[in-house]
Amino acid sequence: MVVVATGEQGSDIGAVREAHRFDEARLAAYLEGAIPGFAGPMEVTQFKGGQSNPTYLLTTPSRRYVLRKKPPGKLLASAHQIEREYKVIEALAKTDVPVAPALTLCEDAEVIGTAFYVMGHVEGRVLRDPQLPGMTPAERAAIYDSMNDVLARMHSVDVNAVGLGDFGKPGNYFERQIGRWSKQYELSRTADVPAMDLLMAWLPANIPAGEHVSLVHGDYRLENTICHPTEPRILAVLDWELATLGHPLADLAYNCMPYHIADPTMGNLMGVDFAATGIPSEADYLNAYCRRTGRDGIPHWEFYLAFSMFRLSSIAQGVYKRGLDGNASSEKATMYGTVAVFLAELARETLRGAGRDI
Repeated sequence: MVVVATGEQGSDIGAVREAHRFDEARLAAYLEGAIPGFAGPMEVTQFKGGQSNPTYLLTTPSRRYVLRKKPPGKLLASAHQIEREYKVIEALAKTDVPVAPALTLCEDAEVIGTAFYVMGHVEGRVLRDPQLPGMTPAERAAIYDSMNDVLARMHSVDVNAVGLGDFGKPGNYFERQIGRWSKQYELSRTADVPAMDLLMAWLPANIPAGEHVSLVHGDYRLENTICHPTEPRILAVLDWELATLGHPLADLAYNCMPYHIADPTMGNLMGVDFAATGIPSEADYLNAYCRRTGRDGIPHWEFYLAFSMFRLSSIAQGVYKRGLDGNASSEKATMYGTVAVFLAELARETLRGAGRDI
């Protein structure tokens, strides 16, 4: 989770945690030479959210900025790639996909201890509860429609035209992703989880036929966007660490996780009265996406859902392992071991509920 604005549902900004402190004077000196118009004094605070890359608000007399950096400690080779985040938001500035302004990337770890980048601060609302309490049905419907529209636009980007043609391998996305997250899980394994072992065997053997390649975000959800301060529309998509070239239905299934997972910290859409609240049902949300992208429907939807749950389980296990090692960017990291097990079991039950033998 990344939050670069505060909104109606509370602020997550506080003092910089001890484990994530750095030489602020050295950073300010660097930014004065790297960002036109940057001038101190600079106040540094830290966003409390974020299980992956520590994120900071930099406040100067004339402007606010957001800094994202790699966490301290030993890191998995393919994780925390903030350089890729920067590349994609810089490229998307040329498109109709809304992103924060990319300002500078520093790959020299000598400046603050790890590589980092700085982007502009986007004023708006971060809506953390997917049920959107306190809004009218029309406002909820418009926000979900905007989120759907932005996702469809993202999947329609001509990646070669914006310099992202080499942003990932163009084929066998699910095969590669299942392999990647299986490997990440094994590197972070702390106990035997039978459901996860079954998924790591079943998923690669049951990938739906057909190759579709687009830019995919990898963590696309309402909380990773900034909504206009007063209007029901999205101004920026955040947290591009997991972005790559891949299958758009992986993004769509992940975006629909609130319909299936009752997460006590991130909220959910289970049990919602869609007609009364204005929030679209999953079927309506999928139909809107299909209309925007020219699809007739989505066969094997249960596979895409199970894949998203499997990937989330692997990510949660990684957060849990980093928590045990003392390197995670949130004090709550150690609760994620239980979350990893729950998600693996839910993925297996989702497949079984659709008649799949696993």
